[in-house]
Amino acid sequence: MISLQALRARARELKLELMALALAARHPRTPWYAKLVVAGCVAYAVTPVDFIPDVVPIVGFIDDLIFLPLAIALAVRFIPAPVLADCRARSLELAARAPRLSRTAWWLIGAAWLAAVVLIAAWTVL
Repeated sequence: MISLQALRARARELKLELMALALAARHPRTPWYAKLVVAGCVAYAVTPVDFIPDVVPIVGFIDDLIFLPLAIALAVRFIPAPVLADCRARSLELAARAPRLSRTAWWLIGAAWLAAVVLIAAWTVL
């Protein structure tokens, strides 16, 4: 069984890898076809168009869990090693400088979203 700590560590690694890919997509030494694959990954991740729609319970998210890591691995293979190493180092620097939200801030954000959901639900029911 996978622990919560392992999942958090993997999520951090994926975040850094995605930041590195975003930086590599803007790098002048990255080939056009690698930029195209990175753009395709991002487009697939952020658009509502999927092979299997996310509204289908469980199965809708499985295609994202399979396709996106494969697409990211493909994009990484197309980017020259020196460019990718430079972009990974820059992504670590950016992550280290990024401001961190406190637990209080996360609770306030969660409370605001919860209040919005409750208000919308109350508005639609009444």
